[in-house]
Amino acid sequence: MPNKKLGLIVNPIAGLGGKVGLKGTDGEAIIKRAIKLRATAVSPTRALEALRTLTYARNEFELVTYPFEMGQDVAEKCCLNSKIIGSIVKGKTTATDTKNAARDMMKLGVDLILFSGGDGTARDICEVIGGEVPVLGIPAGVKMHSAVFAINPKKAAELAISFLRGEASLREAEVMDIDEDAFRKKNKVVARLYGYLQVPYEKSLVQPIKIGSSTTMDEKSNQEAIAEYIVERMEDDCYYILCPGTTVKAIADKLGFKKTLLGVDIVKKRRMIVMDVNEEKLLKLIEGEKAKIVVSPIGGQGFIFGRGNQQISPQVIKKVGIDNIIILATENKLHSIGPGKPLLVDTGDDEINKQLSGYKRVVTGYNKEVIWKVSA
Repeated sequence: MPNKKLGLIVNPIAGLGGKVGLKGTDGEAIIKRAIKLRATAVSPTRALEALRTLTYARNEFELVTYPFEMGQDVAEKCCLNSKIIGSIVKGKTTATDTKNAARDMMKLGVDLILFSGGDGTARDICEVIGGEVPVLGIPAGVKMHSAVFAINPKKAAELAISFLRGEASLREAEVMDIDEDAFRKKNKVVARLYGYLQVPYEKSLVQPIKIGSSTTMDEKSNQEAIAEYIVERMEDDCYYILCPGTTVKAIADKLGFKKTLLGVDIVKKRRMIVMDVNEEKLLKLIEGEKAKIVVSPIGGQGFIFGRGNQQISPQVIKKVGIDNIIILATENKLHSIGPGKPLLVDTGDDEINKQLSGYKRVVTGYNKEVIWKVSA
């Protein structure tokens, strides 16, 4: 009989807004809009990937989860015996269900709660349990600024087993989130610290907290130098897909256009063609056309793809081509990631992740480049 209990919570709507360009899924109206845009569920797939990795250690823990899409479904797909607790209305889960699940698992004395979701899910769990029970996130949201997530689902599973075996220590990790309503109504990004969770820690398996861009004159000058270098070399017959971020925004500033704050915009012949595109529009626009993706890693975390730019899906990357990805980073941003630490990719497609991995050129200034390792 296993002497460890592993709780599993799947937020089935987490990440729903990513590919369709909604920047998140907080609120019933946004969920309905995402569904109308034919968004597909991300979180159950990510949870399934983690559970499949966990199956090799199935005899070492008892899995405790919630009914149907909140955990039972993916557990059954992996043929994992699980204890089903609580109740939900199938197909109509809410934040209250997540909180109830966390509370029930805490009362049962689980050793670790593994959840599949984003920053909003982490907030809900943090509100209920604080630091009472160790928690680890399977990254399945859109933004994921918090430091409670593993780098990808497989590494979440590896770290969960390592912790249950007593091989990984705990650390206090920040739960962060942006106010999606303030962003949509006022075009203003406001990130808040909502609390802390106790999270299993191994440096190579968990993501750090997102660090915002510096506002110093040196940083601004560095961004402007990168922008000037890229704009001078733009080809008239090519679409340039500008990903989110202040370093990429400097290119739009140089061209005299306002960049979508958290969105993906398209430039051709140094003109803004389309703003705030989703995956579907992007695929239609670049069909049979020459295109390049311009992307910058997230400060502190180092992610190029898989955090906040899910519109750039594996399908988009395939169409554009690995060799047509331009990576930009100021010297300060690379310093925030850490010398010797790789940039990261988590596209949800193992083959694309492999193709993106290796040593890549990163533009760091006007006619300045460095070679930096990229890992999945």
